[in-house]
Amino acid sequence: MGKKGMGKFVFGAALGAGLGMLFAPKKGSETREELKKKLDELLNQAKEIDVDELRNDFNARVDEIKLELKDLDKEKVLSIAKEKGAELKDKAQDLVEMAKEKGTPVLKKTAEDVLNNVIKVSKETLKKLEDK
Repeated sequence: MGKKGMGKFVFGAALGAGLGMLFAPKKGSETREELKKKLDELLNQAKEIDVDELRNDFNARVDEIKLELKDLDKEKVLSIAKEKGAELKDKAQDLVEMAKEKGTPVLKKTAEDVLNNVIKVSKETLKKLEDK
């Protein structure tokens, strides 16, 4: 953030503080006096800001958030994959039960193969996600 950018930041902060105080439920003279003090305080604080330090701190915080988002995404994906794997397993198990009740031995065998493959694929997918 250059000096112009910092000036805009300070101006924006001062404007926000000023508007907040103008709408505060106090006498006009008290509000104006308090506003003047706060603006002076803000300007004094702005003079002490080290722009490079601010930029470095800001960038470090952004990088930290990005890193945490990556972890969050991994956790979400892993959680969703576990949930979907369990749902698929339940559906495949229902298919096996239906084949037992209403189907032929060939249909039952095929449904059991589907169930076994669902379990295998789910395990492989979860392992890949956990390894990443």
